[in-house]
Amino acid sequence: MALPDKARRMMIERVTRLFDPDEAAAAADFDRPPRLTHSALEAFRMSRSRDRILTNLEEMYREAFERAKASGDPAQMTALDFAYRREQLYFEILLDVRDALERR
Repeated sequence: MALPDKARRMMIERVTRLFDPDEAAAAADFDRPPRLTHSALEAFRMSRSRDRILTNLEEMYREAFERAKASGDPAQMTALDFAYRREQLYFEILLDVRDALERR
């Protein structure tokens, strides 16, 4: 009598766990959502440079600022200027944390 696919897969997983505990640990971690741990940070290096991130932020706000300037809305221009400086500060802090973690 042939076993259904699900039952066959379950039997193979159990036998694998019995003989290979490392494989069992990997299988148990497969269903869990990823966590931001030190080992995860070491495994996945950040690819964007500090300059690229800050340049993208500046371009985004510059476009919005130019639209507000073209519409003649000084309140919107002031709000965008403040928001840009706040976001730039947040990103610089996060990038400093990222750099510190990468050095470890």
